[in-house]
Amino acid sequence: MTTKSRLLLIVTFMLLGLSAATIINVSLNFRDYSIKSAVEKSQMVANIVKDGITAHMVNGIMDKRAYYLNQISSSNDVEFLRLVRGENVIKQYGKGFEHESLRDAIDEEVLKTGNSVEKITETAKSTKLRVSIPYKATEDNTIASCLNCHNVQKGEVLGVISMEFDIGDMRSSGVMTIAKILGINLLFIVVALLLINHFVTPYMNLFSNLQSGIKKAYSGDFTHEFTSKVGGDAKNVVEQINSLFRKMQETFGDIKYNLATFIPQGCVSSTDPLHEAKTIINELSDIYKFKKTIELDASKSDVYTRIIDILKLKYHVGHFALYEVNNVSSERKLIHSTEEKNICFEKTNKDALLCRAYRTNSVTISTEFPNLCQACILSDINYVCIPFPINHDISLVLSMTSNQRDEVELMKKNISSIKHYLEAAKPVIESQILMEKLRDTSLRDGMTGLYNRRFLEEVIDKIMSQATRKKDTYAVLMLDVDFFKMVNDTYGHDVGDRVIVALAKVLKSSIRESDLAIRYGGEEFVVMLHNANDEGMMSIATKIHSEFAKLAFDVGNGEPLRKTISIGIAKFPTDGDTIWKCIKYADTALYEAKETGRNKIVEFRAEMHKSGDEF
Repeated sequence: MTTKSRLLLIVTFMLLGLSAATIINVSLNFRDYSIKSAVEKSQMVANIVKDGITAHMVNGIMDKRAYYLNQISSSNDVEFLRLVRGENVIKQYGKGFEHESLRDAIDEEVLKTGNSVEKITETAKSTKLRVSIPYKATEDNTIASCLNCHNVQKGEVLGVISMEFDIGDMRSSGVMTIAKILGINLLFIVVALLLINHFVTPYMNLFSNLQSGIKKAYSGDFTHEFTSKVGGDAKNVVEQINSLFRKMQETFGDIKYNLATFIPQGCVSSTDPLHEAKTIINELSDIYKFKKTIELDASKSDVYTRIIDILKLKYHVGHFALYEVNNVSSERKLIHSTEEKNICFEKTNKDALLCRAYRTNSVTISTEFPNLCQACILSDINYVCIPFPINHDISLVLSMTSNQRDEVELMKKNISSIKHYLEAAKPVIESQILMEKLRDTSLRDGMTGLYNRRFLEEVIDKIMSQATRKKDTYAVLMLDVDFFKMVNDTYGHDVGDRVIVALAKVLKSSIRESDLAIRYGGEEFVVMLHNANDEGMMSIATKIHSEFAKLAFDVGNGEPLRKTISIGIAKFPTDGDTIWKCIKYADTALYEAKETGRNKIVEFRAEMHKSGDEF
């Protein structure tokens, strides 16, 4: 039902209710008036009868009273009129005519009480009013005084004047009056409804037009043109709304276009574009704050920590693992995992191409196909894996897992939003990678790829602190190529460089990941063996010594060049309480090896220490 229909219906019910109330009130008042008029008429007739009977009594013609009563009855539209004698009158004058005796309980009640009684009898065809009025004795000092003729006291009931009127004509007249009132009211209602419809229809049309425009606006369409035939203030309102909607269309169109530049429309699940715009703006605000925060972070690991916090605190991901993949070597490194067990086979860390998400560079969702990723160990969990390339060298892979389908659906909804954060972090991570490369370049020897002396100077204090805290030990090896200057002088620096590079390769292949190989300067190298016992220390030193001795260098004269190295060893903290001292003592042991014939391995002994070498 339309608003106009409801309004007209309400007005109709109100007017009908008012008409009904009016008719009921008129009906009740008319009935009361009819009865009151009939009662007054009966009082008048009773007074006429009293006066006439008194006159008959005085003139001695009481036997003529029946004719008199008939004349009064016929001339006043009285159905019947009779006199009923009281007990004292009967004792004094007898019962009188036959119709003057006691007839019913009403007359009996009036004789006893001296009070008038009115009774209405209504049927479908007629309405009768019965009135019985007491005839009381009066005294007025004239010949007409009742006490002159009757042996009664003043005020005593002599009899009853009983009569009945047909007031049906009054009822018919009342019905006609009510019918006229009803007709007038119905005519008024019809006219009122027509007038209301005439004046309200333009406003209702305007209201419907407003509803249509607002409904379109909820869908982001502000092109609706409002129209109205109403003048005055309503016309001004329509013009103002049209102006507002035109501005909204221009502004909101620009907002949607600009938002799509940052975040594609449709990423937010909503049928209300305004709500969608608000959500996207809030998302952009959060991403902006995130980006400004990570731009001030000191390292790449700090940025990764921020991403992990976003996954936990914003998206409430309970189970996930974040990997960094080297695009060149395809090696994958675990950055963070909420689980103790890896959901992928261990070999995936060695060859990231086994990871479907990384290999295809597309989001992998386990619910899309059974056993979708062959690298997954567990078959009873669902996963959403998101690959994200950072640059040519590095990519990230985020694996979110759950055994609840609804959680997976939530993960799927958050994929785009999570990618927005990764996209915001991408330039910062790239910058951190570049800074690491630059820093690594400054800390590495360009020819051998080994760390240089500057690196050792920067990290030595940190290594010392960790070693002291964890009670770690280090074996420090100082190496030097025997008669290296002669190589440069005889065969040139190109050959000398080849010798240095070959020695660096031997060092790399001979030590563990926890060990350090450093080009200390020229042909000198330092190797730091972490937590190596005496046997292991000597084993590695011997291996380096023998492997290098096996190398032959083509110098172009038919005879291959072979070189040897001398190695000095000192142990931390056995030989020195600082690593710098151990480096110095290893250098002392190297000097001892050179002085005693070269091509040998010499461990530092206390007697090698010379006075004045303290530092």
